[in-house]
Amino acid sequence: MATAPNKTAAGNERVRPGFVYLPLIAGWLVPGGGHFLLGKWVRGALLAASVIAMFALGLAMHGKLYGSAQNVLEMLGMAGDLGNGLLFLVSRAFGLGAYMVRITTQDYGTKFIVVAGLLNVIAAVDAHNLRTGRKS
Repeated sequence: MATAPNKTAAGNERVRPGFVYLPLIAGWLVPGGGHFLLGKWVRGALLAASVIAMFALGLAMHGKLYGSAQNVLEMLGMAGDLGNGLLFLVSRAFGLGAYMVRITTQDYGTKFIVVAGLLNVIAAVDAHNLRTGRKS
């Protein structure tokens, strides 16, 4: 019995030519971008809407974008913020999110921004898993 030429030795993953990290990088830079590259339009649109909405709500609540890390908690916050990709870089370039956190809603806004970044990282890894065939 002949095997399909695009199957691996395990027989369950498909090998596709090309740069396998492109959906990961695109998904990190632009929310949902990795899924859009793979033709998963609905999933990409839902992820993009979720991440952008959480990020925008965080900024609307005057949440803080971490620009430097002075202690461990700020390092973790900055790692979450960097997960937003271009949203973080553009916001920092325009000086958004440079507020001192003084009231509760600003603290919630900061958490919204961090969680948006973490969701974006999970979505980018999901796009990479789709590309490599680990997930269908």
